[in-house]
Amino acid sequence: MNPGIKTKNKKLSSNAHILLTDDDPRMLDSLRLLLELSNYKIDTASGGQSAIDKLSNNQYDLILLDLKMPEVTGHDVMQFMSDNHIKTMTIVVSGETSINDVGNALRHGAYDYIKKPYIPEELTATVNNAVRKKILEDSHHIMQERLNRSERLHRFIVNNSPDIIFMLDNNGNFSFLNSKIESRLNYPKNHLIGRHISTIVDSEDVTKANYYFDHISNSHTGFQPIELLLKPYATDQRKHHFEVSLWPIDEADGTDNVNANNRYKVYGTARDISDRLEAEAFINFQTYHDLLTKLPNRALFKDRMEVAIAHAQRNSFQLAVMFIDLDRFKVINDSLGHTIGDKLLQSVSNRLQDCIRKGDTVSRFGGDEFTLLLPEIQDTNAATSIAENILGDIKKPFKIGGQDIHIGASIGIAIYPECGDNPDVLIKHADIAMYRVKKTGKDGYQVFNSAMSTGSTERLTLEQDMRRAIENDEFEVCYQPQISAETEQICGVEALIRWDHPRLGRLSPAEFIPVAEDSHLIIDIDRHTLRKACREIRYYHKNGMPNLRLAVNLSPVMIEKKNFVEDILKTLEEEQYPAALLELEITENILMSDRQDIADKLVRLASAGIHLAIDDFGTGYSSLSYLQDFPINTLKIDRSFISTIKNLGDDACIVDAIIAMAKGLKMAVVAEGVENKEQLNYLKTIGCDIVQGFLFGKATQLERLAEQFSGENDSRENAIIV
Repeated sequence: MNPGIKTKNKKLSSNAHILLTDDDPRMLDSLRLLLELSNYKIDTASGGQSAIDKLSNNQYDLILLDLKMPEVTGHDVMQFMSDNHIKTMTIVVSGETSINDVGNALRHGAYDYIKKPYIPEELTATVNNAVRKKILEDSHHIMQERLNRSERLHRFIVNNSPDIIFMLDNNGNFSFLNSKIESRLNYPKNHLIGRHISTIVDSEDVTKANYYFDHISNSHTGFQPIELLLKPYATDQRKHHFEVSLWPIDEADGTDNVNANNRYKVYGTARDISDRLEAEAFINFQTYHDLLTKLPNRALFKDRMEVAIAHAQRNSFQLAVMFIDLDRFKVINDSLGHTIGDKLLQSVSNRLQDCIRKGDTVSRFGGDEFTLLLPEIQDTNAATSIAENILGDIKKPFKIGGQDIHIGASIGIAIYPECGDNPDVLIKHADIAMYRVKKTGKDGYQVFNSAMSTGSTERLTLEQDMRRAIENDEFEVCYQPQISAETEQICGVEALIRWDHPRLGRLSPAEFIPVAEDSHLIIDIDRHTLRKACREIRYYHKNGMPNLRLAVNLSPVMIEKKNFVEDILKTLEEEQYPAALLELEITENILMSDRQDIADKLVRLASAGIHLAIDDFGTGYSSLSYLQDFPINTLKIDRSFISTIKNLGDDACIVDAIIAMAKGLKMAVVAEGVENKEQLNYLKTIGCDIVQGFLFGKATQLERLAEQFSGENDSRENAIIV
C-alpha cells in the first residue's frame, strides 16, 4: 500500500466513528478487524433493533448495514434514520442483490451497495471515500451555519445599533439604510433609497455637509466626524444634532463584487448627540450659573471682571463693583420658610436685572448676597445712581405666597482703579463697604475708602484670636442665678460665656458672639459652654444642691447642625448630667421657620427629658400657634419689657399678658433683667415663677455663686446680692 495513502487514510479515520450492523457474528468480526486496520473507531450491532438503539444514543459518521436481518431489517433501520433525520452515511453490505433491494436502499439515501462476500480492498476504498465525503459535508454544513449565524448577527447589530447606518453610491445617494432611520428621524427607508444624503440635512447645514461629502467621495481615507443638524420626516418635529462619520469603500478591501456596478461607494454612521449636547450645555450652565436664580455665579462673575478690568485698563475707563446684601432676609427665611425665601431671592434677582444697563453683570454670590459689575462708568456718581435705583426697587413690597414682604438692602461699592486693580481686591473692598452700611443702620450704600479697611482688619484679627482662644481654652463660663419669685431662693443658674482677651481685656458677648456666629466658631463655643457647665453643676449636685437647674443658651447655628441632638445627648451621657435638670434656651426665629428637621430635633430633645425655653420672648415674630406646636416648657421675658415696670400702672401690661398666656399654656415664666425690688414685687403679684437680674447678682464664677447662696449668712440681703 502506498505510504502516502496510508497516512492520509489514517488522518481521515482518526475521528471517524463507524457502526457495523449484521446478524452474523462472523461477518461483524471480519468487518471490525478489517476497518480497525485503518484506525476507525468501531461499534457493532448484532441486528436491526440493536442498530436502532445505538443510533438513538450515539452519533456515527458511517453505518455498514446488512439488509436481510430477522425481525428488524436493514430497510427498517434506514426508514428509522430517515424518519428521525439521522444524517449518518450508509453503506449497504448485503447478500441481497435484487433490483428492488438495491433500489430501496439507494432511495433511502445509501451512499453505496457492496455485495457479500465483499472484496476487502473494495470495501476499504468505499468506506474511505464515504468517510471523506461525510467529513467534507459536515465541514461545509458547519461553515454554512457559521456564515448564517454571522449574517444574522451582522443584521441584528446593524438594525439594533443606536446609530443610523447607511451606504452611499457614487453619486452620494442612499444605497442602504438600517431601521434606525425610521425610529430616529421617522423616514421610511424606501423613501430615502436612491436619494441624496443632503435630503435629511437641515438647510442651515447643507453647505457644510456637501463640502464634507464631496471630500469623502474623492478620498481614500475617512475624515473626522462632523456635527450636522438633521431634519425629521415631519416638519413639526424637533430637529436633532447628529455626529456623522463617513468612510470610503475601497475596492481592494474585498467588496469589489458589490462595488463593481458602483452600488456602494461610502459607508457611514450618524449618531444622535442631541441629549449629549443638552447635557453638556446644562453642565456648562451649572458651572457658571446659580441654579436658583439663573444668574451668573461667582466664577463667571470673576471671569467677566477680569475681562472688564483689562478693557478698562486699555482704554483708561473706570468700572464699579457692588456687593449687595439683603437686610432682614434671614428673619424672613427663618419665619416663613425656605420655600418663600427661595422665591424672594428669585424675585430680587429679577428686580436687580431690571435696574442694570445692557452689558452690566449681576450675579448671586451666595446666600442672600449679590454682586454687580458696571464695566464702564463716567464717575462714582454713575455707580451711586444705580445703587439708589436698586435700593428704591428693593424697598417696594414683594408679593409672595399671598402676602407682601418688605426687605431692604445694604450695598458696598468699590471703584476701579482707586479701590483696587484685580477682582479679588475689588470684591473684598465692596464687601467691607457693605459691612460698614450694616453697622450704621442698614438699607443704604457706601463707597469704599481706605479708612474702612481698618475695621475689617480688626474683625479678621478678632476671628483669628477667637480660634486660638478655643484651642487654648480661654473662654470662661460664668453663671447668673435664677431665683424663685415666691421663696426668693436660688433654683437654677444660666450659663454665660465670657472672654478675657489677652490684649483687649474682658470682652462682652456682644463684641465677639456675632463674629463667632458668622464664622461658625459659635458651634465650638456652645459645645465648650455646655460641657463645662454640665461638669461644674454636676459637682454641686453631688455636694449639697441636688436639684439645681442649668440653663444654657444655644445659637441657631448650633441647632441647625445635622448631629445637633446626638451631640447634646452624648455630652449629657459623658458628663453623667441628668436631662431633667437641663434647660436649653432657643430664639423665637428658629421656631418660626417651616423646617421639619428643626421640629424633629426639638421633639427628640423633649423626649429625652430636656426642657426647652424661648429666650427674649416677645422681641421676635411671636405667634401663639408655634407655642402649641413645639414642646416648649418656659418663656423668658426679655429685659426690655421688665425695665418698663415702675409701678402698677399700664407700662406693665405686656408683661401681664405674657405671664397670663404662659399660665394658660401651662408654661413656666422667667423674667430677665430684674434690677430692683419694685420690679420683683410686681412680678410676684402677677404670678411670675422665676426671676433673674442684677438684683440677685451679675454673672460670676460658680464657686462665688455657691458661697453667696450657701446659707452661711443669715441676712437675705447679703446672701443673695453678689
